[in-house]
Amino acid sequence: MTITMRAAVLREMGLPAPYAQSRPLAIEQVTLEPPGRGEILVKIRAAGLCHSDLSAINGDRPWPLPIVVGHEAAAEVVELGVGVDDLALGDHVALIFRASCGSCPSCAVGRPALCEPAGASNASGSLLGGYKRLRAVGRPGVDGQAGSALNHHMGCAAFAEYAVVSRRSAVRIDPELPWDEAALFGCAVITGAGAVLNTAKAEAGSRVAVFGLGGVGFSSLLAARAIAARSIVAVDLLDSKLELARELGATHCFNASDPDLVARVKDATGGGVDYAFEMAGSVKALEQAYRATARGGTTVTAGLPNPNAQWPLQAVSLIAEERTIKGSYIGSCVPSRDIPRFIAMYRQGRLPVDRLLSERIALDDINPALDRLARGESIRQIVVMGEG
Repeated sequence: MTITMRAAVLREMGLPAPYAQSRPLAIEQVTLEPPGRGEILVKIRAAGLCHSDLSAINGDRPWPLPIVVGHEAAAEVVELGVGVDDLALGDHVALIFRASCGSCPSCAVGRPALCEPAGASNASGSLLGGYKRLRAVGRPGVDGQAGSALNHHMGCAAFAEYAVVSRRSAVRIDPELPWDEAALFGCAVITGAGAVLNTAKAEAGSRVAVFGLGGVGFSSLLAARAIAARSIVAVDLLDSKLELARELGATHCFNASDPDLVARVKDATGGGVDYAFEMAGSVKALEQAYRATARGGTTVTAGLPNPNAQWPLQAVSLIAEERTIKGSYIGSCVPSRDIPRFIAMYRQGRLPVDRLLSERIALDDINPALDRLARGESIRQIVVMGEG
């Protein structure tokens, strides 16, 4: 059965903040077709606001328009498509913004975050199978909108009451986990904690620095604490976030605007950190992270700057100091393995990601919430469906 529902639709890209004035996301009535083979219909229970959503609005990460935005969510399974026999109605799932086909070269070697067919389907605004299940109902006074296809943001389109997603875009999770907390594991936690635990494989006793304290950066900080890093350096432009970083285990905190930042980090850590994580999506932050990394150290970046951004690297330092630079996408995770693992760490008190929840909002309040996110006033705001 086709569903008519409310969803947040982006029709124009490149809008600057304040988003509340430009109203980039229109809450519209849209239709959602039933799931096809290998797909599921889910009821969105909670969805997080992430800087990747901002980058879709301001054009840093271009997507095909019009598009239903949202990629970090927890949901309940309400219908199974043909061929889906390993989930049941009522199951709780976390949505994954990069599905995995299971058979491409990257999936075959255990690196589903690099799945090539999933990357192509995300870029085209479709689900993993190439289909688009969303349609516009039509807006008063706007011709040619009724019935036109809408794109799925990262295969999820989570700022909506329901979603059809590929079965490979969903991981079953602990049903005892509250919806708002569960949503964090779909992006912030797997990206940030995964960068520390999977991409870098940081060791106990290592020196760690995190540049950029959003939901992803804070997840990296918590993971560094979980592995018993001996030094945890937090860097951000906002002192309020640095204060929270101290509460969550940072041993040293520095404002990114400090002209002597790199020297201060090196002084505090005895020559630099073993692992620096750039989570700000900024070339300047990446440069700071690299310079603050010790000889023989590793710099990991997961911040996703504008595709046109370039970083001039001093090549000789990479060689003579035996440095390593690594990119990290989705925390190099195998979601079906790592999401339950990270939830278990949270349950044990080793990864207290609930401290990252800034505010719970309604879908109608999403544009002002985007403003708060753009200004750095929040870490993770969660859209809770059905709540005012």
